[in-house]
Amino acid sequence: MEIFSERQGHQLPREREEIDDGTRDGICALIAARVEDGSFGGSFRWNCEDEPVAIGTDADNFWRAMNASVPGESRWPQGCDQYWVEMVGAPSTLQILDTIEFCWQHVAKPIAGRYHPHFGHSHLTFDKGSGQEGFRQAVEDIFRRNGSAYTLTEGGRVERLLPSELEASIARSAFQTGDKELDRLLTVARTKFLDPDIERRREALEALWDAWERLKTVGPGSNKKAQVQAMLDATAGTNSTKFREALEEEAKELTRIGNTLRIRHSETTQEILATSEHVDYVFQRMFSLIWMILRTQKMVGVQT
Repeated sequence: MEIFSERQGHQLPREREEIDDGTRDGICALIAARVEDGSFGGSFRWNCEDEPVAIGTDADNFWRAMNASVPGESRWPQGCDQYWVEMVGAPSTLQILDTIEFCWQHVAKPIAGRYHPHFGHSHLTFDKGSGQEGFRQAVEDIFRRNGSAYTLTEGGRVERLLPSELEASIARSAFQTGDKELDRLLTVARTKFLDPDIERRREALEALWDAWERLKTVGPGSNKKAQVQAMLDATAGTNSTKFREALEEEAKELTRIGNTLRIRHSETTQEILATSEHVDYVFQRMFSLIWMILRTQKMVGVQT
């Protein structure tokens, strides 16, 4: 739900890739509240003393399971105790995002049933779908209000939000090349590029460059050089000779980039792309060329 400042148009751009302290604390408080109200009781049951019926969340088991499932040097302190966070160190951005996915898998809306007056508690049943959607929306509110470049999808997957100039062509493209392997490589590249982990995004570049080499040979014939020339001719059209020259130069330059940077090769002479911005730029440059070729050849649609 939007708050007043958002309704007045004051929204932070969602481009922060590091989870800051405020966002971390908000996520932590959200999880702690769900533990307290029994939302994780479907998976980590705290049973009634008289009957094997859930009455809440077994907090000890929940925190142990979460820390076992989310690797990293730091650990979430039980109850998100701030003093303990300062003592042992805050979880990393990837740990926090992994934690969100873990919680989505196990959260459910607790529904109070029969009241047990002797112990003063209600027996609970759980609506998993409602609980997951409520948790997702709460996480989205925190991400949005803090300008985080992540979203929690309806399927419980944390994905990186793309810069606006990339979103339309990458996130919503449906690959229909007629070549299953090319479609697979493009899909792998897109999926990994949406991952919060920069190492996975570097892997996306390798898949994209492999897709580029595959695309060069999907046309008629068996001579790769001739196939590339025909592909670029068809993309530029007959009345755009200067653009055709520019396309050929771009294709050569991107091939050179793939051989110089650590994309498809791992020799010591290859330079690694050091930052998220570098990865985004190189990915966008190659994808833009591929996407234009696919659109010209009517090999791409829009996901519904």
